[in-house]
Amino acid sequence: MNTASLKQEYAKRIVPSLMKEFNYKTVMQVPVLEKIVINQGLGLAIADKKIIEVAINELTAITGQKAVQTLSKKDISNFKLRKKMPIGVRVTLRREKMYEFLERLIRVALPRIRDFKGIDSKLDGRGNYTLGIDEQIIFPEINIDSIQKLLGMNITFVTSAKTDEEGFALLREFGLPFKNVKK
Repeated sequence: MNTASLKQEYAKRIVPSLMKEFNYKTVMQVPVLEKIVINQGLGLAIADKKIIEVAINELTAITGQKAVQTLSKKDISNFKLRKKMPIGVRVTLRREKMYEFLERLIRVALPRIRDFKGIDSKLDGRGNYTLGIDEQIIFPEINIDSIQKLLGMNITFVTSAKTDEEGFALLREFGLPFKNVKK
């Protein structure tokens, strides 16, 4: 697979399209996709320590970059949680790996979701978008037979856009399948 195809598409097609849409004076004003952060919160790991290992291996397989565990910041007795216990897994993708993951997400993983009708178009107010996925099995890198537990994940697209409108336009141009897209 050509890893730089989305990057080239950004330079050749997306930048001119956004410059025209938002009347930017210079190419430097066009928002860019800075990073993609994939995060799994694993509260179940308090009871079963192996879940963290499995999640790290799965997330590493999906992204092609080593996942790291996240630790709790404080004690919460109601949840039997102690400070510095592993409670999640995350990966931050930038540059080539980011574009490679985005391409696989758009072209392979999202179409595998059952009854898929598009993703919600609600951004965070600063031009960033978080997509929640219920099951990790939509990624072809995951062997369904070796799954012990279905784990969800959040995929956050961090852009340099100043407004939600600009961030939405950038992600729409990359090909994220938003519901009710008006162009």
